[in-house]
Amino acid sequence: MRSEVQAFVADGPLPDWDANEEEIDRRVQQLDAAPRPVTADEAKALVACFGPNYCYGVAWTLLHLIETGPNPVPTTCPHRTPTSGTVLQPESTPSGSSNAA
Repeated sequence: MRSEVQAFVADGPLPDWDANEEEIDRRVQQLDAAPRPVTADEAKALVACFGPNYCYGVAWTLLHLIETGPNPVPTTCPHRTPTSGTVLQPESTPSGSSNAA
């Protein structure tokens, strides 16, 4: 696994809505630094990095990175809690407004 992807995976799942701006920016920078296309092994490791929600859209960036890998795209469901569904379904932000992508 390449070092940029390994660093992202080592930091674990994306944070939730309570993360500070610096943490979210750091994770975005990590994703932006990841070489494309990812390998099959990298894509499988990245699937485990989805967090409990969209993480202000960062989950979409993670998904698009995974999609650069060889087909088939890993099919492991990227959800963390039974009530949240998948991370890519519309959900409410902490303020209660919808966060549709």
